[in-house]
Amino acid sequence: MSHTLDRLAFFTRKTELFSNKHGVMNDDDRTWEHAYRSRWQHDKIVRSTHGVNCTGSCSWKIYVKGGIVTWETQQTDYPRTRPELPNHEPRGCARGASYSWYLYSANRVKYPLIRSRLLRHWRAARATLSPVAAWASIQADPAKRQDYVKMRGKGGLVRVTWDEVNELIAAANAYTVKAWGPDRVFGFSPIPAMSMLSYAAGARYLQLMGGVCGSFYDWYCDLPPASPQTWGEQTDVSESADWYNSGFLLLWGSNVPQTRTPDAHFYTEARYRGAKSAVICPDYSEASKFSDIWLAVKQGTDAALGMAFGHVILKEFHVDREVPYFRDYLRQYSDLPMLVRLVPQDGALVPDRMLRAADFPRALGQKNNPDWKTVALDELSGQVVAPNGSAGFRWGEDGQWNLEEKADGAEVKLRLGLKGVHDSVEGVRFPYFGNTAGNGFATTDHPDVLVRNVPVKRMKLKDGEAFVTTAYDLFLANYGVDQGFGGEHMPTDYDDAAPYSPAWAEAITTVPRDQIIAVARGFAGNAEKTDGRSMVIIGAAMNHWFHMDMNYRAVINMLVMCGCVGQSGGGWCHYVGQEKLRPQSGWAPVAFGLDWHRPPRQQNSTSFFYAHTDQWRYETVAMSEILSPTAPEGDWSGSMIDYNARAERMGWLPSAPALKTNPLEVARAAEAAGIDPKVYTVQALKDRSLEMSCMDPDAPENWPRNMFVWRSNLLGSSGKGHEYFLKHLLGTAHGVQGKDLGDDGAARPSEVTCRDQAPEGKLDLLVTLDFRMSTTAVYSDIVLPTATWYEKNDLNTSDMHPFIHPLTAAVDPSWESRSDWDIFRGLAKTFSEVCPEVLGVEKDVVLTPIQHDSPAELAQAYDVRDWWKGECEPIPNQTMPQITVVERDYPNLYKKFTSIGPLMTKVGNGGKGLAWNTEHEIKLLADLNGPVLEEGVSEGLPLMETAVQACEAVLMMAPETNGEVAVKAWEALSKHTGRDHTHLAHPKEDEKIRFADIVAQPRKIISSPIWSGLESEHVCYAANYTNVHERIPWRTLSGRQELYQDHPWMRAFGEALCVYRPPLDLKTLSIKGRKPNGETEIELNFITPHQKWGIHSTYSDNLMMLTLNRGGPVIWISETDARRAGIVDNDWVELFNTNGAIAARAVVSQRIREGTTFMYHAQEKIVNTPGSQITGERGGIHNSVTRIVLKPTHMIGGYVQLAYGFNYYGTVGSNRDEFVVVRKMTKVDWLDQPLDAPAKEAAQ
Repeated sequence: MSHTLDRLAFFTRKTELFSNKHGVMNDDDRTWEHAYRSRWQHDKIVRSTHGVNCTGSCSWKIYVKGGIVTWETQQTDYPRTRPELPNHEPRGCARGASYSWYLYSANRVKYPLIRSRLLRHWRAARATLSPVAAWASIQADPAKRQDYVKMRGKGGLVRVTWDEVNELIAAANAYTVKAWGPDRVFGFSPIPAMSMLSYAAGARYLQLMGGVCGSFYDWYCDLPPASPQTWGEQTDVSESADWYNSGFLLLWGSNVPQTRTPDAHFYTEARYRGAKSAVICPDYSEASKFSDIWLAVKQGTDAALGMAFGHVILKEFHVDREVPYFRDYLRQYSDLPMLVRLVPQDGALVPDRMLRAADFPRALGQKNNPDWKTVALDELSGQVVAPNGSAGFRWGEDGQWNLEEKADGAEVKLRLGLKGVHDSVEGVRFPYFGNTAGNGFATTDHPDVLVRNVPVKRMKLKDGEAFVTTAYDLFLANYGVDQGFGGEHMPTDYDDAAPYSPAWAEAITTVPRDQIIAVARGFAGNAEKTDGRSMVIIGAAMNHWFHMDMNYRAVINMLVMCGCVGQSGGGWCHYVGQEKLRPQSGWAPVAFGLDWHRPPRQQNSTSFFYAHTDQWRYETVAMSEILSPTAPEGDWSGSMIDYNARAERMGWLPSAPALKTNPLEVARAAEAAGIDPKVYTVQALKDRSLEMSCMDPDAPENWPRNMFVWRSNLLGSSGKGHEYFLKHLLGTAHGVQGKDLGDDGAARPSEVTCRDQAPEGKLDLLVTLDFRMSTTAVYSDIVLPTATWYEKNDLNTSDMHPFIHPLTAAVDPSWESRSDWDIFRGLAKTFSEVCPEVLGVEKDVVLTPIQHDSPAELAQAYDVRDWWKGECEPIPNQTMPQITVVERDYPNLYKKFTSIGPLMTKVGNGGKGLAWNTEHEIKLLADLNGPVLEEGVSEGLPLMETAVQACEAVLMMAPETNGEVAVKAWEALSKHTGRDHTHLAHPKEDEKIRFADIVAQPRKIISSPIWSGLESEHVCYAANYTNVHERIPWRTLSGRQELYQDHPWMRAFGEALCVYRPPLDLKTLSIKGRKPNGETEIELNFITPHQKWGIHSTYSDNLMMLTLNRGGPVIWISETDARRAGIVDNDWVELFNTNGAIAARAVVSQRIREGTTFMYHAQEKIVNTPGSQITGERGGIHNSVTRIVLKPTHMIGGYVQLAYGFNYYGTVGSNRDEFVVVRKMTKVDWLDQPLDAPAKEAAQ
């Protein structure tokens, strides 16, 4: 019977009772259940995760039926933490559970696609020409090139075979290498930790070719430059379990329940345990409701709030009452005891650089690097000493680079301040910027310079007598904390509105002074009672402002003055994405081809895109606007691009391309002249017969020509200045509204060439690898279908927990998609077949910047001298970039790609300035993966053909996954410090984690000196833990936490000490009223936080996420601002400025602060986005109204912690200082007519 008839015959059915009538049996038909049971049946469950950069790094069960992924649920088999702690699971969220929708959605890229016009030209050329010649013929014909370039973003993509598209790409690459140089081939892919081998595949292909990999952390503005400035380390953080150990949790700009969903339970559990919590954010976020107190700070004024916190803490816990733990911590682990020279300026003194041993007669007995050894006053002897640990001890000698309280082998106790032993009290000038605010930010009536009194000593140096004080005394005075010496504008109490009192901060931030005082006392009081267990959980929000460093250094200062950094349950936890690439020293050789060639070409993307999208031609910020009134004497003129060019010339920043001339041609010219290529390059640069590309970025010789984008939505998510990308890099339709320097006759750069006409369409070829049709894919010339996270084998780690686990192929890649590893392996094979047409074994002149964690970081100790201006000689790796000649065997690129090269046994491996032998690991890897049997350059080397073999190579070489290597790494560090650290790894020496191990269960990594915390059964991973507890120096000038930044450019731009700097006026609102539509136009601060309605920050085109939101782009606006503009909820509105325009729906909400508008990123313009009335083009994307603005202090290099490292230090892509005009739209145009139809006119 059917289920329906069973119901109708309910009273006549046969039944049988049992168990004393507690049970009943009947003869109902149950076949109706089959559909339900079938829905949840599956053939197998496979472990994988999401390579999405959300920090969750959650292990998921992927259910497969009939070769199809049907659904996913959370895995629950993580190794437990410790008995006294909550576990890391369950991990996962509803966003992750929606991912499988993509695999079989209409948005899936199923086949290789190519722009049809390009394909027609290619096939016509290939009918008569060889591959490279065919590509050359297209590029040599401006009409053919323009024919497909101008169509980018306008559809026209057609299906093509893998063989044909690979040949085209390989031919384009080979032609570019031959005609322009290998460093004209650029690749961008972000966040390796989320799928390490997928990143490594493209990077390896590029590096073996001599191409360039672009950075991502600085470009994303994810990681704060304040971290390298302070610690010489880029954002190491605590695992989320350590939140549970904290007694006071300060959530500053971090919306934990929304953006750290899998780990939010630790926050809740810590609260249940008794921890206090304060939340600081401008809007009423989801985190706010869980706090004991919500501080509704005005956006962009966080540094002012942090300075007021610091004022209270210093006054009450350091001056009024000297807390022993705090003072001992500062003496041992901060640079505050170090002596600083004071020099005359305008009738007072101004802080100069830190004194060094070399400043004293006989250099205090220091023969090795005395210019790089900071000095302090010893309380025990009363003498000036050079204490252990400074950068000068790290290089050129062993045994004293440690934080033992010693100098020259004797015990010392560094004096924290000079009060009581000072010779006099002098007025010292401190810059003040709080009187310069615009755009509705509060300003105060104080002078540009605050003169505050500081205790000083007169000391005899080798060049005469000098005024000297400590960094601690400057620190107190800068915060407005009086030691009894007075000074101008020094607050007398908390109600005195002088900088940086709570009353002053209330006027700037709108946070009531009573709340400021209470939170500061609670934070410091808990740290005093618990020896530093107060913690700040922080997100990227504060890092997206131009003056981000001041925001972050204000927070860091708080933590250091309370002794929290390096303590379990304390310190800062900066979470944005999956920054922690745990096995990085095993991964780097695979990713960057270090097993075959060194050094790699790596470029900081912010400077690269600033130059090559021509955003520098629209610069509105003059250097005089950000220069300090206390700047040292010197020439501080020039434009932003001039400063960046200086940094590239001096070897501070990388340059891509590096030379205007093809570097292969430079090597040939040197060989023809019979001169060493390094010597030839230096001489030619000096006599200017050879030019660096940065001096003329718009010259065709200096354009990037081929670009790969993979694992990224560059144009749809991170591309600050989106419309400039479209106009100048891609050469297609755009929405730029401003005029460039060539159009409006504005002041031009003084050193960099500015051509009258800006080029449009620099790229010859844009190739994107993606599993979905993203905004970037839409604008690409070629789209290659890549495997999803459930269709490939890879590795994944996170900041939030200590486990390494896999992405696993639950099913084969669907349709014709391939994994990233297989795609680039295929390209490498085709390139090796195609390139002999024009390339053989070539020599390549490679220019690289002065690297952090190398002896070269001790470059220019005192002054900045530029060889290009004749101020010094060009000396590679000291006053200019390092020069290396690399031999590239292009026809054998594929064989190199698929094997581990000989440098791993000849040179070894390392990281963070350490080096160790890897011969044993390479032998074991050859036994595991098998050797290469084919004759040629790779014969006998370990095979690395598949992604799993590549994973095994990473796991074998990394100290975090191979205990034997970990012991070697700790031994290498022990040699530097003179202290034995190997005990940290000996218990795990025999442990070797294999790929099969992590497929079975996530595995906890092994402690390594590459990271500053410990993986232990006794303590949670806490950043900087080994610095404090193993007395390992920070990798800074003083070897300690650097709170005083003494580089000349830091002092020139007013950031030697932390100060409040208001948001910058970018002057982009001149368009207001220029194209009216009859609606009221209002000005709002444009903010782009992480969203709830997408998988992390990108995947918002998922149908489930769109359904939960409003099905397309939206902005959030306050009720007050909405009323001013006549906007009601769900109205179509337009946001615009001189950078471009956005069309979106309005969400009117009480939780949004007046004066701001939020557009959660990244909402793509490929979903339900109409045309803009301003531009006449489809209505933009969140970065359509932004533009890159560089900061000179991020260009500094060759100065210990301020030296370049890939994704470590460099210019960043901030965007929150931006303002937009917002108005209601009067017409919604979906631009749904054919492209060749009459163009629709924009509103006049």
